[in-house]
Amino acid sequence: MARVTLEGVRKVYDGAHGHVAVHGVDLDVTDGEFVVLVGPSGCGKSTTLRMIAGLESITAGKLSIGGRVVNDVPPKDRDIAMVFQNYALYPHMSVRDNMAFALKLRKLPKTEIDQRVREAAEVLGLTTELDRLPKQLSGGQRQRVAVGRAIVRKPAVFLFDEPLSNLDAKLRVQMRREILALHRRLGATTIYVTHDQVEAMTMGDRIVVMSAGHVMQVDTPEALYERPANRFVAGFIGSPAMIFLKGAITSNGTPRFVADGGEPAIALPAGVAARAAGSREVVLGIRPEHLRLGSEGPITAEQPALDATVELVEPLGGEALVHVRAGGNELTAKTRARELPDVGDRIQLVADGRRVHLFNAESGEAM
Repeated sequence: MARVTLEGVRKVYDGAHGHVAVHGVDLDVTDGEFVVLVGPSGCGKSTTLRMIAGLESITAGKLSIGGRVVNDVPPKDRDIAMVFQNYALYPHMSVRDNMAFALKLRKLPKTEIDQRVREAAEVLGLTTELDRLPKQLSGGQRQRVAVGRAIVRKPAVFLFDEPLSNLDAKLRVQMRREILALHRRLGATTIYVTHDQVEAMTMGDRIVVMSAGHVMQVDTPEALYERPANRFVAGFIGSPAMIFLKGAITSNGTPRFVADGGEPAIALPAGVAARAAGSREVVLGIRPEHLRLGSEGPITAEQPALDATVELVEPLGGEALVHVRAGGNELTAKTRARELPDVGDRIQLVADGRRVHLFNAESGEAM
């Protein structure tokens, strides 16, 4: 397998002064690592992957695979294999022939081709499907064939471009498990693109969060959740999304964050409040799972209650989302309470001040 290194890799369309799709990406993917590029549509993640694959030219910067600079190396000579969103199978060829096609082009011996196809089919549970056509397969089976076509090449690097987007929710979960099991078995360096942050969090050893062609943060899933570098990452990672409130911190007695308009007011530990020392205005972020109903536990001076009005309740089985209004701000609490309030009820919420995040109101950077 191989290390993949991007140094200031940049992509500009329509000349040097045209549209900048990717702004100087620096990334080091170690041998055998599973790295996920994630971000909203148009953030540059697929363009970055296509530059690694050689399907897009690099405007500036340096790309290395296995210690070799490959900026001007054609895709077929980069020792990579790519799995696309649309499978890209030949409809008139059997599963066996689809998987063997690239090996036949390389004029490998027939015995070696047959052995590689058979081994990949066993790994992917396709042994009984080898003589069928793609139209006779389910979506999940077709995706397995596309993955198998990549496996038989035994590349240094696997590249996945939104490979599960065409599958239903249940099948996506199953295929995520299968791709991860395959990664553990092969130990392959893998770069995976998705717009789904849940997919990214459950699959990646590290995650690259992108926005508007910029890398916002590269870190482990846990670090992105617990220590987001800026407001964009904080809002993108986590489901339901983090809640943001603009306001100021008061230091009379117990430090408090007071939202613009006076409500809500959230008590903060001194150490948390100290992060914003000297700032006239800050943005506080808190995740729905760190807000609870007052009925779920004690209300103390360290964690006083907020008064709120229920606007919507979404039961989700073992838990529920309770959407409320406190002052002029909308909040969402994620709760496991058995007795849920009704729309229009006045309730109390308790915010865990130890779990809040503070951001610079102008730059959006974490404090």
